[in-house]
Amino acid sequence: MPLSIFRYRSYALASPLIRCFRSQAALKALARASEDKIPNLILYNYPSFSGAFAALFTHLYHSRLNIPYLVLPFSSVEPFRVEDLCIDGLQNCYFLDFVGPKGFAEELAQRTSCQIVGFDHRKSALSKIPLNQSSCGSLTFHVNLEKTSSVAVYEHFSSRLSEVGSNKGDAISLLNSTFQDQVENVLKYIEDGDLHRWSLPDIRAFGIGINQWRSKLNCITNPHMYKQLMGIHTGDLIATGNSHISNRLAAAHKLLDKFFKIRLGRGLFGECLGVRADGNPDLSDEIGKELSKKSASVGLRPIGVVVYLQRKNLKMCLRTFDAATDTSEVAKAYGGGGSPSSSSFIIRMDEYNQWHSVHSS
Repeated sequence: MPLSIFRYRSYALASPLIRCFRSQAALKALARASEDKIPNLILYNYPSFSGAFAALFTHLYHSRLNIPYLVLPFSSVEPFRVEDLCIDGLQNCYFLDFVGPKGFAEELAQRTSCQIVGFDHRKSALSKIPLNQSSCGSLTFHVNLEKTSSVAVYEHFSSRLSEVGSNKGDAISLLNSTFQDQVENVLKYIEDGDLHRWSLPDIRAFGIGINQWRSKLNCITNPHMYKQLMGIHTGDLIATGNSHISNRLAAAHKLLDKFFKIRLGRGLFGECLGVRADGNPDLSDEIGKELSKKSASVGLRPIGVVVYLQRKNLKMCLRTFDAATDTSEVAKAYGGGGSPSSSSFIIRMDEYNQWHSVHSS
């Protein structure tokens, strides 16, 4: 029989209410782990969902086998120093969804003689790890650009746990049947976003829905993180995201009727429709895309311009639904930038007045 999902021997943190990462709570936990010679240290990328789920799977593996361990979030904003992690008795250190600054892992391995295993899916990680890992026997990095870290960690520890079960003649799984399909479906969506595929149905709504959980991904301040991650349902997140999108579109449509004609670059880049959205800059994407469709329907360029005050100047956000249109050519001409479908720049009021001609519907 598999062990209960939430039965574990993790190493408790001293004070769950302290919010920073290299905090006194975290440092005290490391000191106590050193005193007790805790052999396994698990560091996960914060505030990454892939990092948090990877921490969950590593936690489940160690707890099922009753192996002592300490889990801590690793933030690039306030990272741990190598000396912080040099705890007595350390045998294994896991870097989940990050590989650390260049040379960080090598120095830690040299100073502690521990085995370091890292997982990442970002191309930038390749420049931070040794070119020849075989020459660094204590370092193993799994960098797979086609598989997000949480999936790689899930497969890694599922395989290891299955091996242990086979050797004991017992079937042990990382996730029981109640949670397996649910969690694996969440992982598919996280991977779709992490790898910038954006191919799954309602992936945008999922991204909006799951974002509300980001503040709960710190196991120092949230001792219930593992249970909460296990309880996440893809359908619930998509429903939350779609509701949010619907509300934003409704707010955006209230402004769409106040459109006017914009002469891009005083007409050098053609004409399209624009709207002022002072006080509603967060609606720029929704308004701009809808406005670009309206602009095309009246025979103008398929670009929507959302204008709002930013300090003493105006921010102009350009959006288009048309794959053949490049909004960034306008933005770059005025010192801004972006992608073909989404760009922005700052413009002076006197220059803007040369672009704007009132045109009511």
